Amino acid sequence: MYTALYRAYRPEVFDQLLGQEHIARILKNQIASGTTSHAYLFCGTRGTGKTTTARLLAKGLNCLSDGERPCGECAVCKAIRDGNYLDVVEIDAASNRSIEDIRQLRESVNYPPAEGKHKVYIIDEVHMLSAEAFNALLKTLEEPPEYVTFILATTEPRKLPATILSRCLRLDFKRIPEPVLIDGMRRICGEIGIQVSEPALRIIAANADGSVRDGLSILDQCISGGEKQVDTPQVLELLGASGETVFIELTDLVSKRRTGEAIEYLGEVLADGKDVRQLIRDWVIHYRNLMMTKFIRDPQPAINLSVENIDRVREQSSVMQLDDITRGIMELSKVADQARWSTQPRILLEVCIVNLCQGAGGLPPRRKTQIPAQTDDQPAPKAPAPKAPAPKAPVKRQAPAAKAKPAAPDKAVKDSANDPAIDSAADPAESSTLSALDAMIAAAEHAPRQSGAAETQAETNVEQAEPEPLPDEQNASAEPMPEHDGELSPEHEAASNVDDGQENDLARLWDEVFADGEHRKGSIYLIRSNGMLTDMDEGTFTISVDTDLIRRQTERSRKLLEDLMEERTGQRRHMHVEVRPTQDRGEISAEEAAARASEVLGTEVTLE
Repeated sequence: MYTALYRAYRPEVFDQLLGQEHIARILKNQIASGTTSHAYLFCGTRGTGKTTTARLLAKGLNCLSDGERPCGECAVCKAIRDGNYLDVVEIDAASNRSIEDIRQLRESVNYPPAEGKHKVYIIDEVHMLSAEAFNALLKTLEEPPEYVTFILATTEPRKLPATILSRCLRLDFKRIPEPVLIDGMRRICGEIGIQVSEPALRIIAANADGSVRDGLSILDQCISGGEKQVDTPQVLELLGASGETVFIELTDLVSKRRTGEAIEYLGEVLADGKDVRQLIRDWVIHYRNLMMTKFIRDPQPAINLSVENIDRVREQSSVMQLDDITRGIMELSKVADQARWSTQPRILLEVCIVNLCQGAGGLPPRRKTQIPAQTDDQPAPKAPAPKAPAPKAPVKRQAPAAKAKPAAPDKAVKDSANDPAIDSAADPAESSTLSALDAMIAAAEHAPRQSGAAETQAETNVEQAEPEPLPDEQNASAEPMPEHDGELSPEHEAASNVDDGQENDLARLWDEVFADGEHRKGSIYLIRSNGMLTDMDEGTFTISVDTDLIRRQTERSRKLLEDLMEERTGQRRHMHVEVRPTQDRGEISAEEAAARASEVLGTEVTLE
């Protein structure tokens, strides 16, 4: 049976490990000096060598060689490589995540090694364990028998409890640099007798994104056709990617505002079988290359293109404005995020092309306020006349024993909504949930204080008086304030688009999931209206709800929600539910509202 390249060429000793020299140095020194830890935590993105390094550490602890360990040649090293060694136990926490699985593990820990000197437990994707399973593992992980070593591997260390993190020696795996990955693939190609061109290797390494496993998987697909020579066109065809010529032509049409021709050319490119999502990602990189050539004299190390293509990119960059390049990066990056969940990514890209051609949806122009220069001959502008104070509202007094009732709450809400001082001071998260009483309090806080005896008495049934308008001559003497239409500056919009895009994607996915699920279970509407999707990664998704009651309802619908998420995203994920703190929801209790009203209005407000 054929063995995949990433399995056939898995490192057998630490010196063969790619790109993780800092970790190899630590573990080799600990094995040689006999100072290995009882528990390790290997963190890093997929395909960076976490499981491979765990097996190398297991070999080193049981290797029979008298020299450097592991040797990769003794019977123990070969047995661990083949998965036949009884004292090395690998556990997939994604499928063995319950407390019963961990209890079985704790019982097996008490038995000494059957063959070697150390018993090693490798728990992969450990962040998938349930909370109960983590608690059951704590004591054993902290004080295992002297012949037991735990190695936990995860791509999501932030999801592990602090009690687990504090009991392990943490080692972080870095993404593999492209030059290191290219050298490793070149060596493998030489051993199997396949010639792969240097540009093709660079494209494979760029698409691997720092993952050795992903890079070798792409290389495996390229050579699976049986050809002994692999060039750039074959790699591009396999990846569904496009050459630099496509992006130069497409960018040229967009920069010249030739919308129809740009959309027709996109259709021709996609008709050749190119993947639209990959096309979007590659087009973003092309715009980034255009930006690099504007500022870097020798950009070849930064943009990873041939000399000929760099000259073509530089030529195009010289006739484009930096604002157009920046707008292209922002718009295409936004579309790339949206296309992850969309069933029609081509339509999103076509809309993006229209926006780029029309100059819409990009960075707003910077607003400038022109101030006329003042000369010695011109008199200084007169200060605006002070606004006359509003007349005091008449106050109707009641007996002291009567409860204070806020008068005309509807009018208070209306006045507070129209008051710009209140709009600028109120917290956006809190203003969405203010009751009529809260709105009245906010209006009272910004209203002018009464003087004299009226300030010390209970004020009820306040009759609002309309403020006198400013005279025309006063309005004319005051300089007009610059208008704000709600647009952000380029710096603020660029910074906010990153977080807003992710939140919008999760909100859109949340709505789509419930659009599919409400006809299956009517009570699921409670979860939709009282919760939100706050996070999602390769193995889990997190739902944040308002109350513990909704949390229990969500847990009862776990299977349905996980099935709906799998149907929508194409991947099975484990659901995690958390209750949002009260302060995050912008709510205040009734007692707090009454206390605020009593303090502001100067009278006692009680709850009925």
